[in-house]
Amino acid sequence: MHGSEIDDHLTARLDEMAARVAELDALLADPEVTADYRQVRELSMQRAALAPTCDRYRQYRKLRRQHEETEALARGGADDELAALAQEELPQIESQLEDLWLRLRTDLVSSEDRSIGSIILELRAGVGGDEASLWVGDLLEMYRGYAQSKGWKVDDMDFSPGDAGGYRSVVLNITGEGVWAHLGYEGGTHQVKRVPATEAQGRVHTSTATVAVLPEPEEIELEIDPEEVKVSITTAQGPGGQNVNKVATAVHLIHVPTGIEVRMQESKSQQQNREKAWKLLRARLYERKMEEARKQRDEQRVAMIGSGGRAEKIRTYRYKENVVVDHRINQSFNLGRVLEGELEPVVAALIENDMAQRLANLGKD
Repeated sequence: MHGSEIDDHLTARLDEMAARVAELDALLADPEVTADYRQVRELSMQRAALAPTCDRYRQYRKLRRQHEETEALARGGADDELAALAQEELPQIESQLEDLWLRLRTDLVSSEDRSIGSIILELRAGVGGDEASLWVGDLLEMYRGYAQSKGWKVDDMDFSPGDAGGYRSVVLNITGEGVWAHLGYEGGTHQVKRVPATEAQGRVHTSTATVAVLPEPEEIELEIDPEEVKVSITTAQGPGGQNVNKVATAVHLIHVPTGIEVRMQESKSQQQNREKAWKLLRARLYERKMEEARKQRDEQRVAMIGSGGRAEKIRTYRYKENVVVDHRINQSFNLGRVLEGELEPVVAALIENDMAQRLANLGKD
């Protein structure tokens, strides 16, 4: 499997992608589907993720046929002049085939990530007390800025304010083309080294926040038995546990088999809280399912987005030096720009590193 030779395994995957694009085109032309804007948005994002690879694959197959024809001419025959021209043309065609082949390989290992257009982003204060809550607030603004620059939609799901500002926890739903492919690397512990505003001696403190990034699955990918979910409707509660209104709008879900709990009270509408609670529960169960599957894989190959290594410290934000260090790739970036939402240089470096690892494992599954 090298150069212009795509083996049967990869060809089958490319053919499946082409078939899926044709299926999506048919669905998007169905009046029943087009009547549901949410379904249209989801299917359109899936198609946008697959179409470039399929277009490149068609181009590759066309060039392969051209290569075969040129090779036949180059072997000579009745027209020596035509054979000489074909021999001159062959190196250029082969170079183009090699380039297309490399790009197709990269497409194949990233197409699944690009097709996921919705994630649940959870930020939680770690060590550091009030400063950790303030740090969550700073990270929240960083992700909001990045999402805005990418044209993604951010839906606030749940907030738990800190005692001195910031947040103890934040849950967001972010949707848009390529959202998982870009933000999937953010899961893990984010450490900050800075002098807190309340520090009179000017000493640098270390605080942390944890980030969880859960790909939101389509409902058909994960079936939850309603009988296994305990549902409670209560009044919303404030930071101290007191009820903040008299209307029962907060939704509390418990998935009995796993013990996973979700409480949603951000909206004043019980129906909206119910929808968001089920969305978050589904994402957490999906992540649990994927984590169990990952544990069964060969440890050497778990270099994929969302791997267990995300639980470790992934990044340190050093205010004194005005740098952000990503420990997975050992590269530094400008702190001010990153916190303003300019995450693209960091994400691009992480993608490049991840793609190199995945390409090395391509075909081993």
